[in-house]
Amino acid sequence: MKPIWIVDDDQSIRFVLEKALLREDLPTRSFTNPREVLAALETATEEDGPQILVSDIRMPGGSGLDLLEKVKEKLPGLPVIIMTAFSDLDSAVAAFQGGAFEYLPKPFDLPKAVELIRRAVEESQREEVAEERMAAAPEMLGQAPAMQDVFRAIGRLSQSMVTVMITGESGSGKELVARALHKHSPRANGPFVAINTAAIPKDLLESELFGHERGAFTGAQSMRRGRFEQAEGGTLFLDEIGDMPFDLQTRLLRVLSDGHFYRVGGHNAVKANVRVIAATHQDLEQRVKEGGFREDLFHRLNVIRLRLPALRERREDVFMLARHFLQQSAKQLGVEPKRISDTALQLLSNFSFPGNVRQLENICHWLTVMAPAQVIEPKDLPPEVLDSVSEMFKAVAPLEKMEAAKPEAGGALEPVPAAPLPEAFAPVAALPVGAASGWESGLEAEALALLAAGRHDIWDVLTRRFESRLIQTALTNTRGRRIEAAQKLGIGRNTITRKIQELNLE
Repeated sequence: MKPIWIVDDDQSIRFVLEKALLREDLPTRSFTNPREVLAALETATEEDGPQILVSDIRMPGGSGLDLLEKVKEKLPGLPVIIMTAFSDLDSAVAAFQGGAFEYLPKPFDLPKAVELIRRAVEESQREEVAEERMAAAPEMLGQAPAMQDVFRAIGRLSQSMVTVMITGESGSGKELVARALHKHSPRANGPFVAINTAAIPKDLLESELFGHERGAFTGAQSMRRGRFEQAEGGTLFLDEIGDMPFDLQTRLLRVLSDGHFYRVGGHNAVKANVRVIAATHQDLEQRVKEGGFREDLFHRLNVIRLRLPALRERREDVFMLARHFLQQSAKQLGVEPKRISDTALQLLSNFSFPGNVRQLENICHWLTVMAPAQVIEPKDLPPEVLDSVSEMFKAVAPLEKMEAAKPEAGGALEPVPAAPLPEAFAPVAALPVGAASGWESGLEAEALALLAAGRHDIWDVLTRRFESRLIQTALTNTRGRRIEAAQKLGIGRNTITRKIQELNLE
């Protein structure tokens, strides 16, 4: 493992940190001023370079903030922890703005300092693994089985010129698939031209697609080539094809049938040497039944159909995509890329993403601007994510011990409300059985919320809740007959009697 570099002119600080970190099997290397660090960086190899840099903010011969800036130029992904006195809080803010991982106020509690450094080490190692994956990643990202099916289809179509129809919800990345199909086709050296048929007014769409001759209509001062001619020898991507006006569908069908078209106002046929890829978020079969889309055009376009999964169907890809978009946003804004904690990532992956990958990209841009620290925590997530998590679980009262009710015949037992959880998660409660997101997802998110709240009785609390609800449901089903309920649950008569007593369900 690479060493933790410690920079401080105070020998006692260096000694204490060195000994504490060595006890944790974390190697160290110490420096007395920033000049020594910068000189060591010049000769450091990949193996003996720093895993983490821990630097004082005020030292003879240089400032920790200046060192931070210079180190980030050389190693932008290196976590840097700045040590600062309580009187230097303004400097701490500047440290965060400069891309510091965290700041450590002096005098510090040694176990907390070691814990912070270990957290930075874990984050650094995770980032290294992620960078390796990203370096090998293609232009489209996805490890989920549904995305692997898409990649395999692109591979099978790589030598084909066949027309392809891409279906999927808005924001799921249909244009990226079209670009990949073009890039890996025999037409890769030709142009890729995209047009959103829903974004162009009906009166202008015909001219956009097929071009026009000079004088074809008022304002047509010169001949203009349309998208079909612009895509000559390449690929034309028709996005949101389901919104194309009916009369233009007829013209498009003619082009696909005989390979010729006429410019608006023109009399000479123009040959179209173009591969067409279409995309839609609509159910075109239904549009055909309703009379809004030509059936013959549908069959012309629907030679090969690729369905692109929604982001909620590929939640395992959220981390890879989030990291990619955080890096992309940071590059656009000229700032240090932010990292996202495991807890925040888990909550983010439980979000339904109605806007799909495009919405995740927007969220990452928002986090790059709005998150106060370099590591994004659950409380930093945007309101729509936190509100969604809260809404997901608020149907049932929070977890805690169940108070025995004295129901009348067939009555239900009511839980006693618990102390509220932190504001970022409130209100958080058990997911009701049969909820759309599944009770396992509810249990997972609830456990994450309790972990983030610092609770230390989570096993007992969740187990108690689970057993109480299970026994209550069985007793309701058997109209209070315990032996029958025990048989249906697969437990013994003595077990259900003991559990009813332990859980105050008498």
